[in-house]
Amino acid sequence: MWTALGEVTQVQKESPGQVRVPRRGRRPARPNPESGPLGAFADRLWRLKQEAGDPSYEEMAAKLGAAASKSSLAAAAQGRVLPSWETTWEFVRVLAVDRLGRDARETEQEWREHWSRAGAADEPETEPGTAGADQVKAARGRLTAIVVAVAAAVVGVTLGLVVVGSRDGRDAEQPAAGPVAEHDDSLFEGDITYPDGTIVPPNSSFTKTWRLRNTGTVVWANRFLARANEQPCEAPVLVAIPQTRPGESVDISVPVRTPDGPAACKIYWKMADEQGRTFFPAKRPIFLDVRVSER
Repeated sequence: MWTALGEVTQVQKESPGQVRVPRRGRRPARPNPESGPLGAFADRLWRLKQEAGDPSYEEMAAKLGAAASKSSLAAAAQGRVLPSWETTWEFVRVLAVDRLGRDARETEQEWREHWSRAGAADEPETEPGTAGADQVKAARGRLTAIVVAVAAAVVGVTLGLVVVGSRDGRDAEQPAAGPVAEHDDSLFEGDITYPDGTIVPPNSSFTKTWRLRNTGTVVWANRFLARANEQPCEAPVLVAIPQTRPGESVDISVPVRTPDGPAACKIYWKMADEQGRTFFPAKRPIFLDVRVSER
């Protein structure tokens, strides 16, 4: 049955005169750090979760603002497969940075190193008896590359002579520049209204505004702020972001309604497209952080 805490309990059958004692549902087992690099990495995540008070994965996703599903967060700490960096960072961010108050930049660098080492150590080794064949294939590949390079050089010299001769001694034309890769990035410039810790009265409405800058080379079009958690304060699930060109700043506003009584409201939003795919997964979400109280 469901208890008041939302946990599943099993009721044991009792004989006459025996007291019925509920039994708690099974807790996730701790990963075995000796099982390999994935187990050691998962155990490191598990220990961080314990240090942060052992919140449930549902709480991490819904209340603490992790931009990952509770199933993805749970799988990250099982040690069966290496989670994506995006899931890893959301797991770590809400616990180490938001709950334990550690420096975001240092924490991200530390855990990216842990994650990279776990991924590198988990790569399969060459099967016995295949090393020689692989070396032969590699040697053949290098030989082919050398032959192709020599042939290309000969053709290039020949074409160069033809071009120079046909232009009556004038300089050959410069090759066209290759395409420039697009870069999508953002910068949080600050809270315009209601900075963190602002006290707002119960049963009232206000508008929270942030300012972001498009620091990439991609135009922001058809983008939204997608709410990542539930809080006592009411706010839209999606908020449209005005079209923003590279180098421009944009103010994004969200209407908020406070509850009838005292509460703490901390709502997270991540930038997303129309299909709900988030941008900048390694960046911390922007958020509203106010206290609802009578002044």
